[in-house]
Amino acid sequence: MGKRNTARRLAMQCLYQLEIKQNNFDEILNDTIISANYIEATKDFALILTKGTYENLGSVDEIIKNKSKDWSFDRIAKIDKSILRVAIHEMINMDTPVSVVINEAIEMAKKYSTEESVKFINGILGNIKPNGVEKR
Repeated sequence: MGKRNTARRLAMQCLYQLEIKQNNFDEILNDTIISANYIEATKDFALILTKGTYENLGSVDEIIKNKSKDWSFDRIAKIDKSILRVAIHEMINMDTPVSVVINEAIEMAKKYSTEESVKFINGILGNIKPNGVEKR
């Protein structure tokens, strides 16, 4: 598994833990990324993704709400929200190619969620423009 692939998974896990446990963000970062035995490049990218997503959570969640038509935000599975949050942040705030972000998010959904979630995540991410301006 690649460094960035692992970093995305770690970021998703941190956001999921925050959603489930409501723990202290710094404690989650330390337990999941900082004190873990990963190479520095993986840790660095995971921290950038996790902190950036956390700092932009309000705007990222608004995009999810706007794109999940006829589906209440509260009904979205917590794991799916975590995958979407990391992917959307990376799509709109970083220089990663959109196709890479979508593919990584779909692979995480296949591994950690359901087939319906894969379709849901793909549908939402496929309606976001890469330059940070979402499609309406």
